[in-house]
Amino acid sequence: MIGRLIAGRYELASVIGQGGMGQVWTAYDRRLDRRVAVKLLRPDKVAGGEDAEELRSRFDRECRVTAQVDHPGLVTVHDAGADGDELYLVMQYLDGADLGDHLAEHDPYPWPWAVAVAAQLCAVLAAVHAVPIVHRDLKPRNVMVRPDGTVTVLDLGVASVLNTDTTRLTHTGSPIGSPAYMAPEQAMGGAVGPRTDLYALGVLLHELVSGNVPFAGATALGVLHRHLYEAPVPLRRLRPEVPEPLESLVLRLLAKDPQHRPASAQDVHRELAALLPVAGAGHPQLGPMDPTRPFLRPHAPWPDRPVPPAPSTPPAPVAAAPGADLAAAVDEVRRLLDAGRITQAVDMLGGLLPAAAERHGPHSPVLRTLRKQYAATLMEDGQYRRALPELRGLSEEFASQYGGADRQALQFRYEAAQCLEQLGDAAAALTEYRVLLPYFEQFAASGSASATVPLDIRRRIGHLLLSVGDRPGARDVLTRLLYDAERVHGPHHPFPAEVRRTLAWLGQVQV
Repeated sequence: MIGRLIAGRYELASVIGQGGMGQVWTAYDRRLDRRVAVKLLRPDKVAGGEDAEELRSRFDRECRVTAQVDHPGLVTVHDAGADGDELYLVMQYLDGADLGDHLAEHDPYPWPWAVAVAAQLCAVLAAVHAVPIVHRDLKPRNVMVRPDGTVTVLDLGVASVLNTDTTRLTHTGSPIGSPAYMAPEQAMGGAVGPRTDLYALGVLLHELVSGNVPFAGATALGVLHRHLYEAPVPLRRLRPEVPEPLESLVLRLLAKDPQHRPASAQDVHRELAALLPVAGAGHPQLGPMDPTRPFLRPHAPWPDRPVPPAPSTPPAPVAAAPGADLAAAVDEVRRLLDAGRITQAVDMLGGLLPAAAERHGPHSPVLRTLRKQYAATLMEDGQYRRALPELRGLSEEFASQYGGADRQALQFRYEAAQCLEQLGDAAAALTEYRVLLPYFEQFAASGSASATVPLDIRRRIGHLLLSVGDRPGARDVLTRLLYDAERVHGPHHPFPAEVRRTLAWLGQVQV
């Protein structure tokens, strides 16, 4: 399956989710050179042979409808269709953690976080119900918490296609849907509506606050029986610090009769809004992926966070000899780069590094060559934040082995300084360039390096001085640079022409 091309465009890379009815893959959109998520479904796993074609038709229709729902809390649908025996859904690729993992990592889950998650989900449900569409499978695994704290709902429309008759079993005898989150009317095969999703929201809220779903059991039928006939335990018996209005709301959301639940997602949002944290109210420092952040700092930039690792894309098959390993990897990367598929090239190299380290050793020439290619490709793709630690690590390793004046160590340090410059850290980049300049001037004087590198460093220093407000310093650096650049390149070369234009802007010479 790895490398399979869906619809002649989406190249499958690695599995990120799997269930009885299909799989979710990371993939690459060859046409637009971007990472996407592709969900593959098998109609024969859901319906009998005579119903498979009908399911395909409903899938296409529902995907067209759901793709029209415009809300920032919904994953963007890019494409859908059939490929061989499978249905495919191409979606936006999201960073973050699904709500189930987020809950497991933060136990006990702060009740303000639960309120913030539910409020964001209500905003999504209000937009969905207005179409009207019923999600039918709202659960933590279908909700993503992104690094900026926003919540995104997945699988809209897919559940409605698969769950037209929720009591129907697949040919394997397994119930369709998620019994732990099913409303009584859904479990009984009755008519479903917006209040069915609100019941699932109540289950989800109860789980976030208490750590467990309100109704659990050893079998699906046992869980459904409890949904139908048992009352949930009030939250304040499990978490006394929970506000009484939140407990009351959850109990109403979990009412057996849909008419006894809140009338709409808008109504639930209004009740949750009174419990949301207030901006500027002395809230403690925001943690990673805090879902209250959109309410405390609306529309603020994403918080600084560690650079996520490249997806675990399996390395391409390579031969046994180390040279063949490197040649195969670099040749494939070159092929991808020539095709303009830089994102895929970056991820391929990132996936190769751990395997190369294990096979050849952490300080082997093979691994270092791959790391150099990886850093260079990251820079070509404009991913300077990810390239910076790679370049610094390589520079430190070469300096430790060959000395701080080693040309290769300094070259990596020079490229790392370029990353700092591109990331807007002018002061740090300026410091690095000033340290590096004498070394590269010495290399140029000895003939071991091109004379253009020190000229480029001086130009960068002049521009950085301008960016930090030191016009006299910039004028002095660029004036001296213009003389040397004309001597090396000639007066009509683009390099001195650019320096001359900058000085003209400073009012020192005529263009």
